[in-house]
Amino acid sequence: MSLRNNRLRHEHSDAVDTGPLNDILFILLMFFLMISTLANPNVIKMSVPKAKSDTKQKQSVVVSVDKDKNIYVGSKKIIPDSLESVLRKYINEGDSVKPAVVINADSISQWGEIVRVMKVARKLGATTSATVSGTD
Repeated sequence: MSLRNNRLRHEHSDAVDTGPLNDILFILLMFFLMISTLANPNVIKMSVPKAKSDTKQKQSVVVSVDKDKNIYVGSKKIIPDSLESVLRKYINEGDSVKPAVVINADSISQWGEIVRVMKVARKLGATTSATVSGTD
């Protein structure tokens, strides 16, 4: 008899508790409302200041070093001793925006030449990055 009484007390009802479901639906509703306002840039009207002239774009200067220690700025071959004066034309010291100097080197070129080009570019205040290419 005691088994039947325990069974009657622990019967489950068919109702589903929707309390946690309501919380999840509220969070999803808030998420989609916020995302929909961010997706349309014209929701908030603002007066943004406009410049009279175009701002300077950051430009990059390509310096190439081949296996025979020849140095090219762009597509022009230069004398290694005149590297600083040639780069100075591209990098104005008074400008607030400095261009990046990209160094392309042959895979069998001398690392000393690559480092020398980096030192000259950094001395002039430019940022540098080097890539080594070629077949091994």
